[in-house]
Amino acid sequence: MPDAQAALERLSDPAHEVSAHYFLDQSGGAVQLVPEAQRAWHAGEGAWGDCTDINSASIGIELCNAGDHAFPAAQIQALKSLLKEVMQRWDISAQGVIGHSDMAPGRKQDPGRWFEWQDLARDGLTVYRGAPHRHQLPFLEAAERFGYRRPEGANSEQTLLETFRQRFRPKATGPLGEDDLKILSDLAQTYPAAKVF
Repeated sequence: MPDAQAALERLSDPAHEVSAHYFLDQSGGAVQLVPEAQRAWHAGEGAWGDCTDINSASIGIELCNAGDHAFPAAQIQALKSLLKEVMQRWDISAQGVIGHSDMAPGRKQDPGRWFEWQDLARDGLTVYRGAPHRHQLPFLEAAERFGYRRPEGANSEQTLLETFRQRFRPKATGPLGEDDLKILSDLAQTYPAAKVF
């Protein structure tokens, strides 16, 4: 959408079958579109761990950002405040806070490489890195143990690598490397998806 107003109109129009519980504009203004106890159409088809209906098991927060620039400080501060409240109300753990790209690798790109996951993790609002482990898991095994579902298609491993890097190594490029394996293996062993829902 070209601006926040257009995004709100789209999220409020039943004909488009897309919405969220909350919408945060770039100035930090928040609009609640759907009561938290009701299902919103924010995630679409996807999975995280054993959960295959993310829409029914989550609170959706949409951030006004095209994914090609940094998120303004006021918007991130509003997100942090909202996340703290939602997590407390619903007893959501830090590892239960994921992005659309996490639950639908290849189909969803948001929040993208500009989103500061590490900033949220410092406040205990998500996870960013796991504790170091001596035993290193293979990439696909680690990805699935952490919560990612392997997407369909010939390039599924590359799609998962791109999705993982968007969140945990946003400046990384090239083929799968030791740093990717170490970080994902540590995450999988520290925060297995079975603990999320």
